[in-house]
Amino acid sequence: MKRRSMIAALCALAFAATACGASTAGGDGELKGQSADIIGTWSGEEQVRFEKVLAAFSRKTGAQVRYTGAGDELPTVVQTRVSGGTPPSVALVAQPGFAAQLAKSGAIKPVSAEVEEAVGDNYAPIWKTLGSFDKKLYGVYFKVANKSTVWYNRKAFEDASLSVEQPASWEKFLETSRALADAGVPAVSVAGADGWTLTDWFENVYLRSAGAENYDKLAKHELSWTDPSVRVALQELAKLFGDQRLIEGGASGALQTEFPKSVTNVFGEPRKAAMVFEGDFVSGVINSSTKTVVGGDATFFSFPSVNGSAPAVVTGGDMAVQFKDDEVTNELMKFLASPEAGSVWAAEGGFLSASKGIEPASYPDDVTRELAQRILDAGDNVRFDLSDLTPAAFGGSKGTGMWKALQDFLADPKKIDETMERLETAAVKAYAP
Repeated sequence: MKRRSMIAALCALAFAATACGASTAGGDGELKGQSADIIGTWSGEEQVRFEKVLAAFSRKTGAQVRYTGAGDELPTVVQTRVSGGTPPSVALVAQPGFAAQLAKSGAIKPVSAEVEEAVGDNYAPIWKTLGSFDKKLYGVYFKVANKSTVWYNRKAFEDASLSVEQPASWEKFLETSRALADAGVPAVSVAGADGWTLTDWFENVYLRSAGAENYDKLAKHELSWTDPSVRVALQELAKLFGDQRLIEGGASGALQTEFPKSVTNVFGEPRKAAMVFEGDFVSGVINSSTKTVVGGDATFFSFPSVNGSAPAVVTGGDMAVQFKDDEVTNELMKFLASPEAGSVWAAEGGFLSASKGIEPASYPDDVTRELAQRILDAGDNVRFDLSDLTPAAFGGSKGTGMWKALQDFLADPKKIDETMERLETAAVKAYAP
């Protein structure tokens, strides 16, 4: 994904140093004496929680597992390990394109029949598709994100003498935003300084206006960025971005607002806006940087339907892939595909799963349960973050590609034709062999 810790990456590069990793001691199970190592992006509290998952595996099997956090540098760390002949047992990969690259090179192995059966039993078919390359299943999505949520401050609505309703349609969302502006409250804080948030805005509108099939084609550049479906999505976005009253600070202010600030603008003091769009991870910023209570004055609604579209979710996630085909690695992958593993982290908080086998009661609060349920309810109408599916030069680089084109569009939403041309020119270059 687009946001990871650089500190953890430095730790991962020094893999041999025990201070940079953490080991989970094995018990007396059937894999006693065997060991595995796993690389992920997580550090800090996320690492602590994931290590509880690995501890449950160790207690169950007797195997010893070592975890190393690599942050944003995970692809580099993994490639270095593979090139040096010391691949990890398992890595948790956030970029499907990188996983596909590993599969094509033969660095990772297809999952076992038992793991494939577990994925079939516990996940909607789309998750098997997302984890497959050349018709073989290589990955298990262990942790996912719901990136189709609009978070709002109940108090802001009350202060504007508006009822707190969850707008089911894009037009209703715009109507609500205008009512807030008429009451003197900027409707939305937009984190335009971080181009990745603008890609998420576009992806949600495009998925709902163009449909999943066109979304897939656009991600593969089988559809041009000058296609009429792109125009429709930009026209819808322009209805929001083009009304300066609706955006906190206007376009110029939004382009100077980074993601954490967009959240505190809504839930901190002084309050500057009523709503902020982004994924479930917004709740983490609310909890760490404001006094507003998630589930109290801070809550969310799903990204609204466009032109009557069915419920859909743009998602991100960390996919477990295996580099070794030995007993302990296969058992670890089987465990990560099980509801048992997901339930361990679910109980700790800060976790969503696409596994329908995890009981709702495993999640610690109603908000998290609802976030997870929206993913399940979307079924196969779930799509991975489009910018993460594209070449990094197009979808994941600061100051270029999608990020820059959409920042320029936010600055002047009337330039729809120019934006489409810029996107297509950048895509042609990025997708070139």
